[in-house]
Amino acid sequence: MITLGVQNINKAVKFYKDGLGFPQLDSPPEVAFFTLNGSWLGLYNKDDLAKDASVSSQGEGFNNFTLSHNVKSEKEVEEVYSQALNAGATSVKSPQKTSWGGFHGYFKDLDGHLWEIAYNPFFWVGPQDKDI
Repeated sequence: MITLGVQNINKAVKFYKDGLGFPQLDSPPEVAFFTLNGSWLGLYNKDDLAKDASVSSQGEGFNNFTLSHNVKSEKEVEEVYSQALNAGATSVKSPQKTSWGGFHGYFKDLDGHLWEIAYNPFFWVGPQDKDI
């Protein structure tokens, strides 16, 4: 799942729902989820990708998006988070309870991309599985 940071949630929902026709799922007012036809992770050289998009590859900070990997339990959040750190990721926010009743943690990968590992007991984001 890719999560975009937007300036105005209502305008963004209107854009993606009405403008692009993405089907919106039921969600609380402070967040919006849309069904897409699957998801892929692509890896590409940073400088070449920036050149392809006609932008500078220089600069740091929050790029207004996170990559999220949703898992089936709090234990799995901790396991994946630990695996990431053992593989060289940098801890940003240790796995912990959320204000909305879920469980998550954040890390940066080797190139500084911000990843969230999350468990949401109220809403499964991912392929349907009979074990969920």
